[in-house]
Amino acid sequence: MSGKSIFDAAAAVLATADAEDKAAASVTAAARFAAAELDMSPGAAPPDRPSRPNRPELKSPTDMPRRKAGGVKGRAALLHAVAHIELNAIDLAWDMVARFGGDPMFRSDTGRRAFVSDWVRIGAEEATHFRMVSERLATLGARYGDFPAHDGLWDAAEKTKGDILGRLAIAPMVLEARGLDVTPAMAKKLRDAGDEDSAAVLDIIYQDEIGHVGAGAKWFSHLCSKEGKDEKSSFHALVGQYFPGGLKLPFNEEARNKAGLLPDLYRPLAR
Repeated sequence: MSGKSIFDAAAAVLATADAEDKAAASVTAAARFAAAELDMSPGAAPPDRPSRPNRPELKSPTDMPRRKAGGVKGRAALLHAVAHIELNAIDLAWDMVARFGGDPMFRSDTGRRAFVSDWVRIGAEEATHFRMVSERLATLGARYGDFPAHDGLWDAAEKTKGDILGRLAIAPMVLEARGLDVTPAMAKKLRDAGDEDSAAVLDIIYQDEIGHVGAGAKWFSHLCSKEGKDEKSSFHALVGQYFPGGLKLPFNEEARNKAGLLPDLYRPLAR
């Protein structure tokens, strides 16, 4: 990985196509930043779309088969869906760094560095998640790419590529928050199928994702305050603009509260 800037490193992660190599590049970049080997000097712009492996086949969300955790193939399909989410999450974190780390809404170098540091850390955690799920897939005789997947997560990223508040609202505060709602039930399905080891991996992901959603909520609130915008009305407007149709029930209010998402922020958007 060349270059001295964290922004160069972010662009390099995004440009890495192989899934395992992308995860490795994410962890390495975060370690170099923590060791002060990478600075905050201007660097490469992010690509319009991150590089990805040739597989899995990407389908429309409506064309995706319903997953069941029963049997080895069913558990592998469920874990594959999680792996795909985590691979997207690696790219979302590093795109947040590369695309928005120099945003003029940050009016001090201290604030800019704090923002970048949060998403660098999150990028490394998402890579760790991907690796853990990949290892569980291997024990089931499968690997990432063996099942179809959908591209809805990156569709949301493309819609918000010019709007830092929109990206914060949709990526962590809507999409990742949805993960808090559904992950406990997924872990239960795996436990009910006798796969305690895979369920334990989802438990780790679940706890980390509370912090990821929390980072999004924190920076959304901070930047709204800096711009003199009302947080609740801004969130509602951005969700209406970029995520029409509203938010799915049920909500995991306990986890959302831990992440700093208060009910009056998202309940009015329930469908």
